[in-house]
Amino acid sequence: MFGFGILSWLTFLPLVGAALILLVPGETDAGKNNIRWIALWTTLVVFALSLYAWSKFVPGVADFQFVEQKSWFGSGLNYKMGVDGISFPFVVLTAFLMPFCIAASWSSIQNRVKEYFIAFLVLETLMIGVFCALDIVLFYLFFEGGLIPMFLIIGVWGGKRRIYAAFKFFLYTLVGSLLMLIAILAMYAQTHTTDITALLHAKFDPSMQKYLWLAFFASFAVKMPMWPVHTWLPDAHVEAPTAGSVILAGILLKMGGYGFIRFSLPMFPDASHYFAPLVFALSVIAIIYTSLVALVQEDIKKLIAYSSVAHMGFVTMGLFAMTQQAVQGAVFLMVSHGLVSGALFLCVGVVYDRMHTREISAYGGIVERMPLYGAIFMVFTMANVGLPGTSGFVGEFLSLLGTFQTNSWVAFFATTGVILSAAYALYLYWRVIFGKLEKPSLMSLKDLNPREMAVLTPLVLLTIYYGVHPGPILDACSGSVAELVKGYHSALALTKTAALTLP
Repeated sequence: MFGFGILSWLTFLPLVGAALILLVPGETDAGKNNIRWIALWTTLVVFALSLYAWSKFVPGVADFQFVEQKSWFGSGLNYKMGVDGISFPFVVLTAFLMPFCIAASWSSIQNRVKEYFIAFLVLETLMIGVFCALDIVLFYLFFEGGLIPMFLIIGVWGGKRRIYAAFKFFLYTLVGSLLMLIAILAMYAQTHTTDITALLHAKFDPSMQKYLWLAFFASFAVKMPMWPVHTWLPDAHVEAPTAGSVILAGILLKMGGYGFIRFSLPMFPDASHYFAPLVFALSVIAIIYTSLVALVQEDIKKLIAYSSVAHMGFVTMGLFAMTQQAVQGAVFLMVSHGLVSGALFLCVGVVYDRMHTREISAYGGIVERMPLYGAIFMVFTMANVGLPGTSGFVGEFLSLLGTFQTNSWVAFFATTGVILSAAYALYLYWRVIFGKLEKPSLMSLKDLNPREMAVLTPLVLLTIYYGVHPGPILDACSGSVAELVKGYHSALALTKTAALTLP
């Protein structure tokens, strides 16, 4: 339609909703309500379109699908879009989470309503674009563009220290990404193309690979975020509004892992193999250290933020183990974490809207006043721990199983993180939900209202569904992962053979 494919519609349709919101006067209560409805319906249409595309997607195929290409700036730069079994689940996840973000902001955002929802719709376009781009320059524009609306969301609608958190988030991610830009220019100078599908088959000199790998690593490690460049995340989560935290944990963190899969591992296999011990060490430190830090947190959001860093440690560990099971487990864990961590931040938003505090000490025994909330929060807590029967178990188990085949010691130390995650997650649940209801401020709490139930129930169902039936995601990415692992090990074998034949 109009010369555009389904991925372009998926990517840019939110901008149509943003343009409509610009036309609506937002000073009156009626105007604000209209803005909310436009934003909600726009995100629902995008999600419906993503489901339609998912129904046409062929799982288990390694090739890119729904490919569209148009001449752009010339000199080899093209507007090229496409998805495979690794990227498309993240497109659907992004489209799925956005309506919940709009619904969660329905009553909590009362100032600058028009600007707030425009920022979220622009952010949706940029996030979907990251996962669809098949030109490295186009990818970079989407990747960096997402900084701007998230910077505004944290800086304008965040908490008391929102300016500090917003600038810290912006500077950390921008500095890392500037190194990636330099690497992109170096790759173009050698290959004279920015087409990702062509770059996947380009042969970079092993010594050059190390510099390129480090430049991309600087960007993706911050975005994940990996230890020790993770310190921006807890501040950003604590100060961001609820919906901002959902997007940060659910989607933006996954861009780093996706970058490793799309660029670092297939394009720089020799460097990835060389630096794998470094990644393993940083991953194990992240899993153990940030889990211990989470144990002593007194702010609910900060605890969940440190939990996210620990879970991303499992992802990087699985990716660089480079076995079929480990990489599939890492992809599944990223999708699962997007659902579970987003749901946990929505749960925090529910009690924050009632109590206006995230201090754990302010709660206790609220199950007596909010039994439905206690039951739903328990499901997400168990998924965060990795309980069998929830989606959190599948990704962690596969990542550990696949890593064990590559390095048993790394898998052994990482497994301690499973124990530590149970410690901090259950300790949080016990302090907030159980105990005696003694604080006068908690006596008037009301359980979940219909809007909150409508937001949380689908997330509960999917968390359990993918825990017992992970096939749709694993089958979708199996072909692409198999091709990635095969190409990686073939490149290493060629390099080793060449080294042996040298005089």
